[in-house]
Amino acid sequence: MQTKEPALRGSHVLSCVWDFDKTLCPGYMQTPLFRAYGVDEEQFWKETNQLPALYQRKGIRTSKDSVYLNHLLSYVKSGPMKGLTNRRLRELGAEVELCPGLPEFFPALKEYVRELGRKHNVEVVLEHYVISTGLAEMIRGTALAAHCDGIYGCEFLEHPLPPHFSKQDELALELPTEITQVAAMVDNTIKTRFLFEINKGSNKNADIDVNAVVLAEDRRVPFENMIYVADGPSDVPVFSLLRKNGGKAFAVYVPTNEAEFAQNDALLQAGRVHGYGPCDYGAASFTPKWIRHALAGMVERLAAERTRALAARVTRPPRHIHADPAAPRDPSAAQGNLFGE
Repeated sequence: MQTKEPALRGSHVLSCVWDFDKTLCPGYMQTPLFRAYGVDEEQFWKETNQLPALYQRKGIRTSKDSVYLNHLLSYVKSGPMKGLTNRRLRELGAEVELCPGLPEFFPALKEYVRELGRKHNVEVVLEHYVISTGLAEMIRGTALAAHCDGIYGCEFLEHPLPPHFSKQDELALELPTEITQVAAMVDNTIKTRFLFEINKGSNKNADIDVNAVVLAEDRRVPFENMIYVADGPSDVPVFSLLRKNGGKAFAVYVPTNEAEFAQNDALLQAGRVHGYGPCDYGAASFTPKWIRHALAGMVERLAAERTRALAARVTRPPRHIHADPAAPRDPSAAQGNLFGE
């Protein structure tokens, strides 16, 4: 059986993939939205949590992760959030409270990886991605968005096209009014799909379908080059995918929440994550230290792989063979053509 030679890449991409709520912000991103429209946040989530069971009694199955989207649209349609647009969602995103150390930690981590690459003579970059069951437009409004290479979240349409729109010569001028339909939905299992998009490079090259077979050595961001950071049990599908494929899984908790700390510790004890720490990204916190250490290990591995790949592909040049001076010389050895004829 032929031994497979190690791959020799010219450059490498590492990625930190982040959840958002209780990971990059200490609460829920929708808080500024409820505040702006005078909606009782606690009541909204209480109603939302009751919906799956209520609909189930009518024989309708709903997703617990995304049922809140339609309930939000009910608030728009019925009046409490009348006039809510995507533009307004993005504006309110600027009011989302971020965890300590953010957004500065994101660009600093990218520079840290560049320095590691220079140190180990490896061309390597870090990319940040957010994959959230929350609202993509609100995330795009935060100070983190400028440092993200991709944001995946739930999205709304304001003006869905009508039936038979393809047969109409002209469509009515569409002016922003309010969100009316769910355009994209993310739950905690769909998150794995987006991880594969990043892995295979579908997010950077539209010609690569996420379901296409792509050889491991041809994938843009190998799973072992990824770290996934999230707040707990609901992210187990992604934690499991990364652990199975050599990536790193890290759980975070709000420092004041003892229950979340206990949940994260249970995840570690069960082998679901490699580590856990507070959602605090300040210089003195344990979490950024763990992430930097994990990234350093990845760069060191890439440097070692490059050394092995070069050794496997580059042969030593021919050398002069010096005869033993004590051995008798054969006068005929110097005769003949240069090419041995």
